[in-house]
Amino acid sequence: MFLGIDTSLGTAVAVIDPDGVLRAERVSANALGHAEVIGTLLQQALNDAAVTAALGTAATGTVPSLAADTVTHVAAGMGPGPFTGLRIGIAAARTFALARGVAVVPVVSHDAVALGILLRAQLTDADPGRFAVVTDARRREFAYTVYEGLDDDDGLPVRVSEPALVPRDEVDARLGDLQATRVDATAVPAAMLALAASRAVAAGRTIGPAEPLYLRSPDVTVGHTPKRVGS
Repeated sequence: MFLGIDTSLGTAVAVIDPDGVLRAERVSANALGHAEVIGTLLQQALNDAAVTAALGTAATGTVPSLAADTVTHVAAGMGPGPFTGLRIGIAAARTFALARGVAVVPVVSHDAVALGILLRAQLTDADPGRFAVVTDARRREFAYTVYEGLDDDDGLPVRVSEPALVPRDEVDARLGDLQATRVDATAVPAAMLALAASRAVAAGRTIGPAEPLYLRSPDVTVGHTPKRVGS
């Protein structure tokens, strides 16, 4: 049972069963309220899916239950995304997994969007060809990742390029050079994130980075000049 969590755009939580069937999904489109809603969405999704979150090794020193209705993996959307929002979802995924002694599976957030596009294309016998998942990075920039088809062995999207950042007025020219059709995404589906993680685990692959794909460094930094402290 896979729990997917992503906060690279809005806040999205989903649960899929071992066969990849969606059990529950909860979403908030607010790009600024991740911390306020993440806990509620997690609780609602788990309740909707009627799954348990039994404590495992990390919290109790026991082996976690692997019953069919127990979360066994947590898929964490690793971005690309802004520093403040992205770290909230990753922290939630890691904390949930640590408390219950289950594995975190990192997934590039754009992979979840690409997987959804490619699966829908299969249902209609359409061929999207080479395309780029594009998300708004704010500050007049876009983040993009280029894909082409599904891997025949594991059913995961094939990345042609890794996530990159580009100025807004240069994105179309950049994608033209890469011969990729532009697909703008305003949300990352947590169900597809969980499904990508499930397929990666089944194939024994690591598809996401261990560290977040922050679009840029945080605005607030530690000062280099010591403050004078009065008596």
